[in-house]
Amino acid sequence: MGTVDRLTRVNALLKRELAGLIERNLRTNGRAVLVSVTEVKCSVDLRHAVVYVSIFGGDAAVRRDIQQELADNRKEFQRHIGANLSFKNTPVLEFRLDDRLAAGDRILELLNEQEEKNGESTD
Repeated sequence: MGTVDRLTRVNALLKRELAGLIERNLRTNGRAVLVSVTEVKCSVDLRHAVVYVSIFGGDAAVRRDIQQELADNRKEFQRHIGANLSFKNTPVLEFRLDDRLAAGDRILELLNEQEEKNGESTD
């Protein structure tokens, strides 16, 4: 049980640290884009961490650019984590797009459309 609690704390710490790093270092080039770290899943041995990010705003090309920039900055982020957090091993970061929020928004949109159609047909 202790390993699970420790891993949960490590994931939360990495999430907070990476969110700050991304906020300070990501170049959006004036684009109205919000990048949010939604989840971090670190391996039990703390050697690898998958970082899930949501990108709000912009089109598919902008999202690809931001994903590429995150991948390009991966080593710098790892260096910062290694220098500022007292981990025995600094995890190798892997950034993945988390589209769960966008999918949830789409479902809510469909439900609202259906509700509106049902409301119109009963009048």
